[in-house]
Amino acid sequence: MASFLRTPLFSVDLSISSRIDDSLRMSASSSLRVRRPGTADLKVSGSVKRNTCLIVQASKEPLELTRELREKQKTTFEEKNDELDPFEELKPRFLNFKKRVYLENLDHYQNLAEGQAPKFMVIACADSRVCPSNILGFQAGEAFTVRNVANLVPPFQHGASEVNAGLEFAVNSLQVANILVVGHSRCGGIRALMSMKRDDDTRSFIRDWVSIGKTARLSTEAAAGNLSFEKQCKHCEKESVNTSLLNLLTYPWIEERVNEGTLSLHGGYYDFTDCSFEKWTLVYRQCLQGGSKYSIKNRSFWS
Repeated sequence: MASFLRTPLFSVDLSISSRIDDSLRMSASSSLRVRRPGTADLKVSGSVKRNTCLIVQASKEPLELTRELREKQKTTFEEKNDELDPFEELKPRFLNFKKRVYLENLDHYQNLAEGQAPKFMVIACADSRVCPSNILGFQAGEAFTVRNVANLVPPFQHGASEVNAGLEFAVNSLQVANILVVGHSRCGGIRALMSMKRDDDTRSFIRDWVSIGKTARLSTEAAAGNLSFEKQCKHCEKESVNTSLLNLLTYPWIEERVNEGTLSLHGGYYDFTDCSFEKWTLVYRQCLQGGSKYSIKNRSFWS
């Protein structure tokens, strides 16, 4: 009995044998190698049960190929990005400016590095087609410029904005002698102003901003209400410049300098459909009794 307990009821003999068949090996370009199914012999009480299993072994060579492909894809992606980079167009322009403008006028630019003393402050539209430096040929240091939608100047009571912050600095610190407000043809901001519905309470940044020019719209409707919408817009583009000139006089320190004769206010209109420019100067007579305190002088047309 004791010997029977010491004798196992059955015995298990597990052995693994495997052979690699070259005929089943995949080509070197594959990422996998397949070994011939190995055999596992399981003996139970003298009987044998054979199980087969598939052994997959990774090859090292294709890893190098995969890495090369990934590097190539990365390089291609970077090349495409370089092709789409808009700053690649700006780089040669800057280098050309440095070579032909900056370095050839080095003394002038070194003086500007110490400070600026522009004669003009220019208020122009943000429209990409009407850069005042391109149109009027302003050089570095000649014009302190603020650009916004529809080249509008809010009145003094409107509160802080980039326009009156620029005005304060240009007039009180830089002491510019001229402020030029430049309007232009086919202005999207003026079109938005002329298109606003009176009973529309919709709020937007553009609507709130161009509403500064509502006086110009009213003047346009009174003077050109019988004309086509396009002609009304063109009329308002010029009238809004005059509105901005009058708004300038609501700033006490601007009005004071205009009365002293140390500051002049000018209007301009650039028509890019035929490349023409119209210019005029506002005359302000604070002490004038009766009649209008405002008039226009020195109107000229360049074409």
